[in-house]
Amino acid sequence: MELTLSETQFNLVYNSFSFVIASMGAALLYFLMVRSRVAPQHRMAITLSTLVVGIALYHYVRIFGSWNDAFTFTNGEYVQDGTPFNEGYRYVDWLLTVPLLLAELVIVLKLAKKTTNSLLVRLTIAAVAMIALGYPGEIAAADDSARTIWGIASTIPFLYILYVLFVELGKSVQRQSGGVKTLLDALRYVILATWGVYPIAYMLPSLIDNQANAEVARQVMYSLGDVLAKPLFGLLVLAIALAKSREDGYVEPGSSNTVAVDSDTPGATDGASELADA
Repeated sequence: MELTLSETQFNLVYNSFSFVIASMGAALLYFLMVRSRVAPQHRMAITLSTLVVGIALYHYVRIFGSWNDAFTFTNGEYVQDGTPFNEGYRYVDWLLTVPLLLAELVIVLKLAKKTTNSLLVRLTIAAVAMIALGYPGEIAAADDSARTIWGIASTIPFLYILYVLFVELGKSVQRQSGGVKTLLDALRYVILATWGVYPIAYMLPSLIDNQANAEVARQVMYSLGDVLAKPLFGLLVLAIALAKSREDGYVEPGSSNTVAVDSDTPGATDGASELADA
């Protein structure tokens, strides 16, 4: 597909990619900085959040470069001059990050090992199937029936993921404390809302007659969806991990919450040691 974009259209996509790069970079640094505030038993979820935004940051740098390379500014317009825009970067990113996003949610719940392993295996398979089935339709022509067929096929594992999150995990969510339960409910609905952006963006080339407008809208919506589904999702996972850490009595080393004690008081040294070990 060869496109001719106005300067405004090209820059809208260009700036949306730039915004995603900045968002992923900021989230990466933030998750690295706050990881120590989380109890050790909950840090794996934060490590996965950090990995997700790091992978996305790398791929968006590649997407950004591919977009620039695909167009030449001629006579006040951006013309695609034969160098194809590589849509594969986005799908490779999703293939890696979507299973990790789901793993964040499962791991932060701290369920029984057998339940956790079962959920991780099933959700990973469903996530990979959803992304792999969507790609052939993504690269098909807007008027090609293959786009619709592959889109429907990709929706099946997506619906299965929602079933697991809202039905199978429902009982586990109900057993959480009030504050954690509220955050988990918010996290599941963030998945529902943000992941709903992707199928809409996927369908735009079939819904909008003007190819240039459809491509610009699609790229901007995918970018918006990635910011909401990765940094925002990670922030909610962090909030859950922090809430669980507080419930476990974890005190960050060097925190101002550490209680000062008189070493001459009988039992004070033992008490301080227990607090430090908590």
